[in-house]
Amino acid sequence: MKSKLNLDFNVVDSARNAANNIAEDVQEFIDKHSTVSVERTVARLLGIDGVDEIERPLPNVVVDNVKEGGGLNKGIAYWIGNAMIHTKESPQKVAEMVSAGDIDLTKLPIASDEDIYKVIDGIAKDTTERIRQNRIKREEYIENLGEGTKPYLYVIVATGNIYEDIVQAQAAARQGADIIAVIRTTAQSLLDYVPYGPTTEGFGGTYATQENFRLMREALDEVGEEVGRYIRLCNYCSGLCMPEIAAMGALERLDVMLNDALYGILFRDINMQRTLVDQYFSRIINGYGGVIINTGEDNYLTTADAVEEAHTVLASQFMNEQFALKAGIPEEQMGLGHAFEMDPNLENGFLLELSQAQMAREIFPNAPLKYMPPTKFMTGNIFKGHLQDAMFNLVSVWTNQGLQLLGMPTEAIHTPHLQDRMLSIENAKYIFNNARNIGDEIEFKDGGMIQTRAQNVLKDADELLKDIEQEGLFSTIEKGKFAAVKRPRDGGKGLDGVITKGEGYYNPFIKLMLGGDR
Repeated sequence: MKSKLNLDFNVVDSARNAANNIAEDVQEFIDKHSTVSVERTVARLLGIDGVDEIERPLPNVVVDNVKEGGGLNKGIAYWIGNAMIHTKESPQKVAEMVSAGDIDLTKLPIASDEDIYKVIDGIAKDTTERIRQNRIKREEYIENLGEGTKPYLYVIVATGNIYEDIVQAQAAARQGADIIAVIRTTAQSLLDYVPYGPTTEGFGGTYATQENFRLMREALDEVGEEVGRYIRLCNYCSGLCMPEIAAMGALERLDVMLNDALYGILFRDINMQRTLVDQYFSRIINGYGGVIINTGEDNYLTTADAVEEAHTVLASQFMNEQFALKAGIPEEQMGLGHAFEMDPNLENGFLLELSQAQMAREIFPNAPLKYMPPTKFMTGNIFKGHLQDAMFNLVSVWTNQGLQLLGMPTEAIHTPHLQDRMLSIENAKYIFNNARNIGDEIEFKDGGMIQTRAQNVLKDADELLKDIEQEGLFSTIEKGKFAAVKRPRDGGKGLDGVITKGEGYYNPFIKLMLGGDR
């Protein structure tokens, strides 16, 4: 693709190489560590589900049992397999026995490694096959029903009640939405467990549970048949349970998941060691399941200035790309994030934003970029807000974005009503249709404002990445170079859940999913 921005792709290669080296350095740390959430994910993928009499999830029960026994450095799969040999029971029954106090996993007689691997590997292969079949089913739906044209129209539901969410989601699909994101209830990302079953109460959103995923997937398949196109389902696997929610999403055929390497560190004060280990396994699962990940660079611009800090967005996109590649996610599943967060009072802010969006498209040509709407400068003036969203929609179709999270005229006032979504979808469809090929027809002035802006942002991102390459990502985050937020390496939530792997550590799913046929 010829660069309309006259970008120097030697600088792009330099930035990408620095980002790869940063990711390689962090990967050395990741490969030596696991976390309680990774181990709970393994337990879930082996078929352990449900809660005990005090609503404690059984994956937490078995992992806590092994952690207290000092054996988690071998991996939960090792101990579950050993208990299966000893009890002649399934992983689910083993978990129930642990919950009842009938067995203590680390105190059972130890079988041979060969026998443990044999009993676990069979179950692990069945689970990965189930996820592979979900991917095939998605592809069949798209082939038979078709899908919306890009940029996909992406809207949210956030009632707190999964059954009301279903009503609103189906209405949005009938109005033209292509992706439905079920917003999570406030602060679920800080829970170190996943709630169980269907939920009808939540603040600012609905709990992410496997049953809620199943119910919404079923509802979107139903309305997809009705409207004649596949409707994608999105949820969030950020937070202290990143890999667990990724696994639940893969098992219930979610299509899009919010999944960022740095978001939880910067915006939820989750320990950086915990997050970086968790994101790796969560992305392996998403990659294998054919799930498009959405990264969170757009959030940087809620705390930092979109003009001054644009290079940090690009630098993070480069790093998220490299972390994703290491987890087996192809470019076509990388919904790298950015946002239309220019101050409306800034002269030529539209041109600066157009430059940023075009730059992202040229540097990541195969990625279905996730473009976020104006939020920071929405005031409650619904008429001005609707115009801001229209300008955002114009940039998107002009620069061939992939996933367009539609802005709402009532942003900054309340959770969207049905009619708010209808107006937003109508706005986007009108602009996308009337300006469908504008990007093919218009070129930018050589040496003009748009080209110069992109070239400068790229140069600054390259310099920042080289600094991080020398200093290390952990130290960079401690100094607050992303989103103007500082986080200590040994601070934040969840550090006590990080485990150093011991000799013979065993997780069958990493090899199965990274080495599987995609």
